[in-house]
Amino acid sequence: MSCGLGPACEEPGSSQQRSDPIQVLRMLTELNLGNNIFEEVPEQLKYLNSLQKLHLFGNKIATISPTIFDGLEKLTLLNLNNNRLKYLPPEIHRLENLEYMSLNNNQIGSIPKELCSLEKLSELHLSYNCLIMVPEEIGYMTNLRMLCLSRNQIEVLPDGLCKLRKLRILDVAGNRIRVFPTAMEDLLLMGLKELYCEDNPLLQKQPVCAIQEEEMLSLTEMTARFILRELNEKDSVLQTAVKQNQEVGKLLSEKCVCAVCGQAFLTTRLECVCFMHVKQKMKISRNIHLLPVRKLICSFQCFNLRDHGFFGVAES
Repeated sequence: MSCGLGPACEEPGSSQQRSDPIQVLRMLTELNLGNNIFEEVPEQLKYLNSLQKLHLFGNKIATISPTIFDGLEKLTLLNLNNNRLKYLPPEIHRLENLEYMSLNNNQIGSIPKELCSLEKLSELHLSYNCLIMVPEEIGYMTNLRMLCLSRNQIEVLPDGLCKLRKLRILDVAGNRIRVFPTAMEDLLLMGLKELYCEDNPLLQKQPVCAIQEEEMLSLTEMTARFILRELNEKDSVLQTAVKQNQEVGKLLSEKCVCAVCGQAFLTTRLECVCFMHVKQKMKISRNIHLLPVRKLICSFQCFNLRDHGFFGVAES
């Protein structure tokens, strides 16, 4: 008698083969294979076209075959907690109906940018992994409401994170973050309810003496600033020229905006920080009242203006 997810067997002396057990399971909507000894995701699962919830937690899974995602278009929940995964295949973007994904307690070193195309994803759990960065494309996950990245090795959060207008819970505790992205204030205003950031080396509001070095702008920087100013003019002939030169257009698209004067610039900048008072109604890590937020300033001339509330970042 056949069993499990393997192929059906033919009874001795019988000319009629039993039906494939996978055929019987095609209408299955939820499958729990947790706490077993699987070393890889069974490839036969791709035939379960009606599957909506798949639990594979507590196994020894180290790899996922990209072909697994071919037949799981209806999957809304995927739980792979407590395994040995080191990476996710880019083909994971095929799970376009996924709403909940949990990959806690693995060994994942990076998030493929293809994962960020899962626009229906509402919860993403990647705590206790080996992440060192989050892709800028995270901003494409427009329905994300909960993002848990605690206990990794993340040093910098991308500006794209602040585009998540529906985000309500952000957990980045236990990483290596010193300062939050420039647009963090927007994220707070858009309705973030809970922020957990304890056990990070966050910058503290402790002013120290600093020496200002003489500013020497490169020729590229001076040219870029001139062009960026001219592009603000509606009748600028440079607008047409830039459109015809893709390389220049790409370079200028990486511009920054001075937090003091509002003028655009390219690469020469002062790394600064402002300290935001955290909303009293928001649930946040204990003893954190001021949130350090990254700001960029184009020159010492702007930095030396009074009452802008920005602090230069001292090297540790």
